[in-house]
Amino acid sequence: MAQLTSNMSDWPDERRIFPVSRIDLRVVDGPHPYHLAERDRIAENWAREVSANPALYDGRMMLSRAVQISDGVISGETHIVPFSAFLLWRKTRPVTSAIHLFALPVVVSSDGAVIAIRMGKHTANPGRVYCAAGSLDPADIRDGICDMDGNMAREVLEETGLVLSDADRVSGFHALHDRGIITVFRCFGFSAIATELIGRIAGHIAQDKEPEIDEALAIRSADPGLHLYQPFMLPILEWVFTNMR
Repeated sequence: MAQLTSNMSDWPDERRIFPVSRIDLRVVDGPHPYHLAERDRIAENWAREVSANPALYDGRMMLSRAVQISDGVISGETHIVPFSAFLLWRKTRPVTSAIHLFALPVVVSSDGAVIAIRMGKHTANPGRVYCAAGSLDPADIRDGICDMDGNMAREVLEETGLVLSDADRVSGFHALHDRGIITVFRCFGFSAIATELIGRIAGHIAQDKEPEIDEALAIRSADPGLHLYQPFMLPILEWVFTNMR
């Protein structure tokens, strides 16, 4: 029988990176209990968000619950919700009601740079810098399970034009969590140097009629003052520069 709540008291410490041997995120039919309970507040918040940023789109994505982390295995249930539900959850972080889990592919050039992107002003994360990625959505469901590698390949291709299967080195999965958000990541080492990868991404952005990103960046240190990073990026950068050079 599925767990009704997450075993958060047994999770590794927040922002501490740990190895992951398996990810088993099962898709459950029907609305997420958080979405059902907060419909009115979600609608009210969405109206405010769209008023401030009319470019926002209320697409469908996955929001998890009952997530268990034990002996390197991450398991749990996830539901399809509108993006508006996630936006309210992200503001308030009721971690007993929902957990956000997403996959982050970390592209590393042959000369040791992490290739990241800066999000456009019209997006839900304006000006934020992180590796190209996106929330799990219904396109990532395979036989009732969320496909992490498929999500990473799709998001990187859509946002940057890079093909993850071209990588020469691929690490295992690792993860960290922070206030109810679980970031699952793996590194993809390319034979191209940073300037070549940045150039490819710039060409992709130029051809995109509605690009989500402003530019690609080559990051060579974990200095927190270099960019406006998403919180999960700094411990990941420290880990990459220690383990992937």
